[in-house]
Amino acid sequence: MDIQDVIRDQVTNNGVVLYMKGTPQFPQCGFSSTAVQILKGCGVREVLAVNVLADPEIRQGIKDFSNWPTIPQLYVKGEFVGGSDIMREMYDSGELQQMLKEAGLVDAA
Repeated sequence: MDIQDVIRDQVTNNGVVLYMKGTPQFPQCGFSSTAVQILKGCGVREVLAVNVLADPEIRQGIKDFSNWPTIPQLYVKGEFVGGSDIMREMYDSGELQQMLKEAGLVDAA
């Protein structure tokens, strides 16, 4: 499998995928930390967090896959949502919570 197939498999077979620098427990940049906090604030049950710093091929591959130049990148049900700025805007408006709720990816409040 080439790297694009690996990424396609990750985003297709997991409800929420966050490509980030570091891990949710130890983010390696402020934007990745923000993205993790937003997902926690939404009550997401399960996230596949992919540390792009651990694999240069994934780091470049995800940028090519999404045609988006920055990390972090959020995918929900196989669809690219955006980076931390877009996540913040969607969170502040309630749109992200609604998207995750409709997808059945958060615990009911």
